This record gives sequence, structure tokens and C-alpha cells, in this order.
Amino acid sequence: MAEQAVPRPVDLPSDLRHFIDGKPASSVDGATFPVADPVTNEVYGRVAAGDAADIDLAVAAAKRAFTDGPWPRLTARERAKILNKIADGIEVRAERLAELETFDTGLPITQARGQAHRAAENFRYFADVIVALHEEAYIVGDKQVNYAIRQPAGVAGLITPWNTPFMLETWKLAPSLASGCTVILKPAEWSPLSASLLPEIMAEAGVPDGVFNLVHGIGEQAGAALVAHPDVPRISFTGESGTGQIIMRTSAENLKEVSMELGGKSPCVVFADADFDRAVDAAVFGVFSLNGERCTASSRVLVQREIYDRFVEALAARAAAVKVGMPADADTEVGALIHPEHYARVLEYVEIGKREARLVAGGDRPAHLTSGNFLQPTVFADVRPDARIFQEEIFGPVVGVTPFDTEEEAIELANATKYGLAGYVWTKDLQRGHRVARAVQSGMVWINSHNVRDLRTPFGGIKASGVGQEGGVHSIDFYSDVRAIHVAVGDLHTPQFGKQG
Repeated sequence: MAEQAVPRPVDLPSDLRHFIDGKPASSVDGATFPVADPVTNEVYGRVAAGDAADIDLAVAAAKRAFTDGPWPRLTARERAKILNKIADGIEVRAERLAELETFDTGLPITQARGQAHRAAENFRYFADVIVALHEEAYIVGDKQVNYAIRQPAGVAGLITPWNTPFMLETWKLAPSLASGCTVILKPAEWSPLSASLLPEIMAEAGVPDGVFNLVHGIGEQAGAALVAHPDVPRISFTGESGTGQIIMRTSAENLKEVSMELGGKSPCVVFADADFDRAVDAAVFGVFSLNGERCTASSRVLVQREIYDRFVEALAARAAAVKVGMPADADTEVGALIHPEHYARVLEYVEIGKREARLVAGGDRPAHLTSGNFLQPTVFADVRPDARIFQEEIFGPVVGVTPFDTEEEAIELANATKYGLAGYVWTKDLQRGHRVARAVQSGMVWINSHNVRDLRTPFGGIKASGVGQEGGVHSIDFYSDVRAIHVAVGDLHTPQFGKQG
């Protein structure tokens, strides 16, 4: 198959600007940076390069909207109506969002369409949550009533990653806005395109000026300024663990609350009694969907020795059959990796893997795609626990398979990295499934399932995979301050210090 021309979306924006206090804005110093699509790696536009001055303007607008505007003081029902209108705006633009996201990230179009639907559902879900929230009261005999109130924390800084960008932006926007916060969104510099539709969606839904602000820029400049700003009491970040450490150190200066979902190296543990075909399906989907660029990817497959050779053979055959192609092609299962820098990093890990383990599938560019950031899904077998491809997050369509003999060894291998985001266990013995799930050091574990998540459940990692939990009421708690109020309703005895006689 020869190289294909990549059609650009109609009316593709070529000048992506900030959105501050209800208006588009260029950077204060006029700086921009280029952004390219991952199939041709050709620049399609320029993006405003925000820095501390632009963050200052956005924070000032968000702070005014919080202290003087109506948003934090709306009833839950009033905010919920606007959140549902935001969801309506996303759904109306679902095909456009998928088109832009596919062009900008290399994500296959069928998977991008699913992300658009989930983005709308994020807003609908949190609209329901805030209406149904209740506050707690405590009766202390007939003398006192104590009650707790939840109030929005203030200005929230939201820093989002380049993989599935729009969905992950809404994952943070929906609960922060639902809670009554005003926000500054800093999208990833490699995939800023779909965020360009948010200002129009917010305006149509009736979000007041200054409540939603968008500042583009490089993480070390715009992101760092947002984290350091003293008037931003909440920082929610999704990204790699090294950046998370920097954010924690910076946030400590102002004692900010942070919620961070960081890297992962998630194990998929397959016991000999597992439903073999379903476990293979889950292992293939778990690491190759979203181009392998997902934090919860099951990138370490641990297989009991009785079925190890058969499983490796099946996994390799499936990887070789995965359709790698143009992201806009509805038949494509793996598209182009996001950026030449990331592509080079993944290829470096492939070369490391060739020295550390046995390559059984992939490992190179597909023959029919002679340019662009494409990689055939790659499988390594006999991966030792001290291998770099076992220990380090690759964030691409690359998986390592390791054998184990006993349940105890499986748990030891599952926990043998610094990460602890997700885990997957496949067995027909549900008692063993529960035991292993409890023993695996991960924030989330699925038994006999791939990554199917209910929005009500907590999402987050432990160890180097994150700090805090989001999802459901956990998100509302993060973007809120809970305060206790104590009311005397009877005659309480107070010791009379200093009273004479």
C-alpha cells in the first residue's frame, strides 16, 4: 500500500488562542509555538504560548468570577442545568470533536467517537451528582446540633495530558464546575486542537465570563506558572510521574491540595484456569487500544506456566493481525503515535526490549506505512522482572509477557514495579480472584474484565501512580472545602474561669 494523503478537517483552525474572561486572547508577549499532525508531522497551525503573564490574567479573571460572580452561589439545580447544556453542546459536535481529535492525536476514529460520548456523559453525571448531594447533621443530645457544609474551594488549575485530550479535559472540568469552582484549563501542547471548541460550548451553555478560562502553552512555562500561582488552591494533573513530583514540590510552597493521576505499568495476571479466549481478547485490547497511549494499559501480562506458551503464541498472532492504518479510516485499530519525540522514545524501548527479551511480534514500522509515527503492535516474551521494559512505562503499543508458577509468585511479580495504577486478574476461581485483587498494589483492579469503569467509582493510583482519588463524590470532595458548624440549641454549661465568689 502506498503512502496516502491525509485530508485535513474542513475549517481546520490554524491560530489557536487562549480564552480568558470570556474572550479569545493572544499571549501577552505574542509568542506562539507550532503544532503538527502525527501522520505527516507537518505543521498545521500556531498555538498561543502562554507564560506567567497570561496565567496571571486568567487567574485574575477566574478569581473575580468566583468572588463577585454568580457561579459559586447558584443552586445545585441551576448549575446542573448549565452542565447538561454543556453536554448537549458536546453531543451536537461529537463528529467534529472526533474528527479533530483523530487528526491531532492519531487516535483511530472509531475510538475517538467513543471519547466524545464519554465526555458528554461526564457533564451529565456530575449534574446528577450535585443535585443529589446531601450534607450531614449530627444531633448532640438536646444541647447542640452540628452540621457540615461543602463549599467550592476557589480557582482550580486543570492540567491535562495529550492522550484522549478532550475526554480527560471534561473529566476534570465537569466536577470542578459542578462544585462551583472557577477554572483555568491548560491543555497538553501536543494535542490542543479539540479544546478549541470548548469556549463556544461554554458560552452557548450560559457559563458566565471568567468561570472557564483556557491557557495554552508549554508545561514548563504555562503549567509551572499555574501550579505556582498563590491564588489557585486546587491543582488537578494527569501525566507522567516525574512531572507529578515537580508539581508536588511546587504546590507545597502554598500548601495547595493536589490530585494527580500519574504513570502506570499495570499487570494483567492470567491463571491457567482463566477463560483463555476472553483473557486474550482483554490483553490485546488492554494494551493496543488508544494506540497503547493509555495510563491503565495492561502492558505487563503475567501468565501461569501451564498455558504460557499457548498464550504467547495467541497474543503474538493477534498483535500481528491488528490493523495499523490511517487514523481516519474506520477499519483502523491502531493509528499514529502522537509526536515524533514520543515515537522515538517508544522505538528506543523496542530496541531495549530486543536486547532484554524475545521479540515474538511487531517491533518495527508496518511495511505499508513508510512515513508517520506508526508502529506495528509489539510483543516481547520471557521478560524478566529486572528488565527495563518490565519496569518502565513505555506508553505505546508494546507489551511484555512473563511466566509465573504460583499465586504467590504472580502477586510478587505484579507488585514488582514502582507503579500502582491498575491491575487485571483472570481466573475462574473467584476466591482466588478476590485474594489476588486485594494483594495487588494498585488503586484499581478488574477481575475477569478489561478497563470498564463506572463513573461513580474512585479512580486513582498508589505508589508512583498518583495522589488522591477522583470520580463520583471523591471529585466533588476534592474541589470543595468541607466546614463544620456547631449550633447550641440548649443551655450548655461553660466553665466560668476567672469569675470570683
